[in-house]
Amino acid sequence: MLKFTKMQGLGNDYVYMDMIHQEIENIPKLAKFVSNRNWGIGSDGLILIDKSNIADFKMKMFNSDGSQSEMCGNGIRCVGKFVYDKGLTNKREISIETLAGIKKLKLNVQNGKVENVRVDMGQPILEADKIPVVSNKEIVKNLKIEAVDKAFMVTCVSMGNPHAVIILEDIDQFDVEKYGKEIENNPKFPNKVNVEFIKIEDRKHVKMRVWERGTGETLACGTGACSAVVAGILNDVLDRNVIVRLLGGNLQIEWKEEDNHVYMTGAAVTVFDGSLYEENILQK
Repeated sequence: MLKFTKMQGLGNDYVYMDMIHQEIENIPKLAKFVSNRNWGIGSDGLILIDKSNIADFKMKMFNSDGSQSEMCGNGIRCVGKFVYDKGLTNKREISIETLAGIKKLKLNVQNGKVENVRVDMGQPILEADKIPVVSNKEIVKNLKIEAVDKAFMVTCVSMGNPHAVIILEDIDQFDVEKYGKEIENNPKFPNKVNVEFIKIEDRKHVKMRVWERGTGETLACGTGACSAVVAGILNDVLDRNVIVRLLGGNLQIEWKEEDNHVYMTGAAVTVFDGSLYEENILQK
């Protein structure tokens, strides 16, 4: 029997499991099972917490299709809450190893529980070959991508995982699934890509919807919000400290000039704890 915790950051929900005190096998199949909203628990994916030799903890993130991703901004905030609330650490400043490098978290604790988390997301990656995206530009903006019956001008950023940011006049009625899925699989993105559709409200506020590779449209994406702000600054339509309005709520994103790091602050919420019979996974 596997113990789990369902958590969400702005509605971007994952199933979290402690790998320090229990053995977990066939992780891609487990990720697909727990994510299924009919047969499983229901989530955008699976996040595992393990020991690390180079940080306080290690985070492993899997999408709902079983594929592994480098990082998740909403997910890592919940990892901070998980390890503190469950007594795995008593520190309020912790480091988390991810496939996108080590991230540093500051935990805001109220009445013994973590309320919100500030994450140092590191420096944005803008070089085409490191994002990766097929382009010979030094900074990849105004890249023309055709999808279905439209052409989009895209700015590309990586926050440890690849993002394509598209500025639109209106996103409320926009068909995110139709175009997001097509752009995700465009051959210009060798590792596929997360797609952010954003509307600039003013220089300090931006509205965003996101198509996450391997999952689909979600209520929020932390790395996507960071990438959207970086893209907005590169296009000179946003300031360096911005509120990003997502379907699931708001994130505060700051790209500091002093250290070139992007900082994300937002909520982390525990939904419920439970146990999972492993034989149910094998049957699916």
